[in-house]
Amino acid sequence: MIRAVRGWGLPLAEDALRDVELLSSELITNAVSHTHAPCVVCVSWDGERLRVEVTDVGHELPAAGGIDLDATDGRGLFLVAALATDWGAEPDPTGKRIWFEVGTTAAVSGDERLTVLVRAAVPTTRDVVPTSV
Repeated sequence: MIRAVRGWGLPLAEDALRDVELLSSELITNAVSHTHAPCVVCVSWDGERLRVEVTDVGHELPAAGGIDLDATDGRGLFLVAALATDWGAEPDPTGKRIWFEVGTTAAVSGDERLTVLVRAAVPTTRDVVPTSV
């Protein structure tokens, strides 16, 4: 998919293209691993933003929440929320559609982008949703 997007010759910064690749991978992986079924990916350009939509057969809408420090997964939506210009999830007749948009420049760049990526890999205790003791 990213090869096709690059082939369109859109005025997207390299960081924005890398974000599209990373976030697409996260959403597609989530769709397939949570539903054990194929998903549909649609990519569109409105002249200002690239939009990627992933539709799957699951009906439960995701929510970005805290990160469990002991979990080996669960950071995908954190990355989507942090790196996308905008994102959302909505019901679809076949299940649900999760989408994100990336503008011509990355939503976050430089040190701020690095911080987001590091926090996704090694979250701090602030990112953990409290549980009952």
